[in-house]
Amino acid sequence: MKKTAFIFPGQGSQEVGMGKAMYDFYPSVKKMFDDADDVLGYSLTTLMFEGPQEELTKTENAQPALLLNSVAINHVLKEEGIKPSMTAGHSLGEYSALVASGSLDPMAAVQLVHTRGKLMEEAYPTGKGSMAAVLGMSQEEIEKVLEGFNDDEPVDLANINCPGQIVISGTKEGVSQASEQLSEAGAKRVLPLNVSGPFHSRLMKPASGDFADHLSKNSISEASVPVYANVTAGPVTEADEIEKLLVKQLYSPVRFQQILEAFVEEDVDAIVEIGNGKVLSGLVRKVKRRMKTFNVQDPETVDQFIQWYKEES
Repeated sequence: MKKTAFIFPGQGSQEVGMGKAMYDFYPSVKKMFDDADDVLGYSLTTLMFEGPQEELTKTENAQPALLLNSVAINHVLKEEGIKPSMTAGHSLGEYSALVASGSLDPMAAVQLVHTRGKLMEEAYPTGKGSMAAVLGMSQEEIEKVLEGFNDDEPVDLANINCPGQIVISGTKEGVSQASEQLSEAGAKRVLPLNVSGPFHSRLMKPASGDFADHLSKNSISEASVPVYANVTAGPVTEADEIEKLLVKQLYSPVRFQQILEAFVEEDVDAIVEIGNGKVLSGLVRKVKRRMKTFNVQDPETVDQFIQWYKEES
């Protein structure tokens, strides 16, 4: 049996039309999409297939849409007897990873991330927060610049994605000032991101209390395979620990580079991105150029991966 790590994309990977080919081809996927519409009380499926993009991109819609798409694809693989050896997800994608690891029920997860998206939107006034990708600087160099930012205009590390690509998050003015200082300090580029809030920064802490209350009402089970947590970059299986880390994840940096490095150390045969887009596979190649990767997002790529997985080594 091949040793695989499944990784799941987060917010920003959404696009109108995602999931339609899977919905049309697999009856089990259609059922999951229909069930999600029922539990949410509105047609997420129509929004995913027809848009508009602006509505789909709203955090409270993008999060359940991306999760639903990923877990439906994973369900097809599960029906084929394919189970990962370990999982992880980028921010929101961690919830898809928990579903794939048997820790969360798919429909409970759809509702949970819909609520999470709403709380994240409400945690800080729209338009007052910002995020930016810093290219070509080390974590230590960025942290040195950010030391000069206090609680008046806080700026934090948000996503440590891969060597030379780190995202910062904070107030709009703070991120603007930090971007200038980082450019002067030697960053190749600092690119503002099209997001609605200062995610994975201390400014998200107000959302964490309400979210913890919602999370406690959900049944989180022990994971059947290790989930590598965003907050620690280490494996976790125990339900209580998973719950604590999901709350911390709201205001802590996503340590995705360290997660990928851990997967490389585990000597997996392939790292498999399940869901829309190829963003995470690109990060894998920055960490380990020769690592075998798959993007599984439609019937054709599902079939290609299944064929490889079932080939005799």
